[in-house]
Amino acid sequence: NLTTTRSSTSAIRCHFYLTLGNMKALILVGGYGTRLRPLTLSRPKPLVEFANKPIVLHQIEALVAAGVTQVVLAVSYHAEQMEQELAQEAQKLGIRITFSLEEEPLGTAGPIKLAQSILASNDEPFFVLNSDVICDFPFTQMVKFHKQHGREGTIVVTKVEEPSKYGVVIYDETGKIDRFVEKPQEFVSNKINAGMYIFNPSVLKRIEVW
Repeated sequence: NLTTTRSSTSAIRCHFYLTLGNMKALILVGGYGTRLRPLTLSRPKPLVEFANKPIVLHQIEALVAAGVTQVVLAVSYHAEQMEQELAQEAQKLGIRITFSLEEEPLGTAGPIKLAQSILASNDEPFFVLNSDVICDFPFTQMVKFHKQHGREGTIVVTKVEEPSKYGVVIYDETGKIDRFVEKPQEFVSNKINAGMYIFNPSVLKRIEVW
């Protein structure tokens, strides 16, 4: 079954399949993938293959292994192609994939707010991922750590040799984030935002979309 709801800035399409749990994730897949051209001229970056499999499918399979049963894909570029190819994967994996369409750019937090009705449908924390992250996904460890510290959000950081190219995360000895520094020209830290997050639904109240 396919259902569609629309507002002035969005369209949400859902493919429904049997689910057994309550964990959710949102993957930000709306970018144009300009750095991967010409591969992304006719194909969205998340569908570009890495190790014989679309990048986003590596992420979805790892999320399913960690207990996620519903994934929201915040789409824009080549949205219909994303929907056609991943609807079949949803059926194979036995999960629910929802396609949330940005009809105008909403930045990073905007797509999260746009999917509020889904992400806040229960009290469980939810994952947020950048679409180009490939690693040994630490999703199980993230959930454990997040629930232990009891705060609203958790961000994974990673160490790099050249932090001036990235968004650097400054945090204290307890792990509490003090601030972010985008592409610092002077050294402040070599820990950068790895593009993997977990949030409590309460954080959605803090996001405003203009």
